[in-house]
Amino acid sequence: MIEFTQSEFMVEIEVPEDELIISRTDLHGKIIYANETFCQISGYTQEELLGKPHSIVRHPDMPSAAFEDLWNTINKAGKQWKGIVKNLRKDGGFYWVEALVSGVYRSGKLVEYKSLRTPITYETKLKYQRLYDKMRDENGERVRKVIYT
Repeated sequence: MIEFTQSEFMVEIEVPEDELIISRTDLHGKIIYANETFCQISGYTQEELLGKPHSIVRHPDMPSAAFEDLWNTINKAGKQWKGIVKNLRKDGGFYWVEALVSGVYRSGKLVEYKSLRTPITYETKLKYQRLYDKMRDENGERVRKVIYT
């Protein structure tokens, strides 16, 4: 069951504890696979997601430094990236996840990317909202005030 909460006129959707959000993209970041949970949580149909850039769910509260770190980790270092991400829903709402992103290799060649996302606690959301607000402010990026009650 998906639970909605109201906060500052934005609707947050809680990712159920027993769900795993899965997606794969090509090397240009276009979605080539989205599981049903991804569709349900993001508010998009599979048809709306396939072929679109994964950034379709990038929330404006996310600092650009987080994605720079992601790409440096998976492309330059060839490692998995693990981090907390706030995503944007089709309806303008949002959801928080812990993401594990990595390259997919065949015969030693990078062929696509995969992302597995799981729910996080309320306390983790608070911690990362504050951290990301600070990072955006320090980097001269737009900052909105989000209040959790």
